[in-house]
Amino acid sequence: QVQLVESGGGLVQPGGSLRLSCAASGSIMSIYSMGWYRQAPGNERDLVAGISSAGRTNYADFVKGRFTISRDNAKSTVYLQMNGLTPEDTAVYYCNYRDSWRNYWGQGTQVTVSS
Repeated sequence: QVQLVESGGGLVQPGGSLRLSCAASGSIMSIYSMGWYRQAPGNERDLVAGISSAGRTNYADFVKGRFTISRDNAKSTVYLQMNGLTPEDTAVYYCNYRDSWRNYWGQGTQVTVSS
């Protein structure tokens, strides 16, 4: 089992920034990818950004240039720096861990962008 604990969500004004963190623990493999997804009410869960063990990143078009994903392998932690937030970014953000055999999700953290 792998446990994922997310933190850093909250309420922010348009144009503001937030940094999400997700710490993994448990039976973590040596090679795994991590990522962030988000889901707004009535919508599907969409990929926001992902990062491989080697540090390769991929981003959804709607966050390119605004969000940055990074990871600290020593801490088994992935981060999502979110800048230039807009009300359309309001959603529950979920951390994801994936290795060759398993796929785990965090409990989600609410991000609300509103004035």
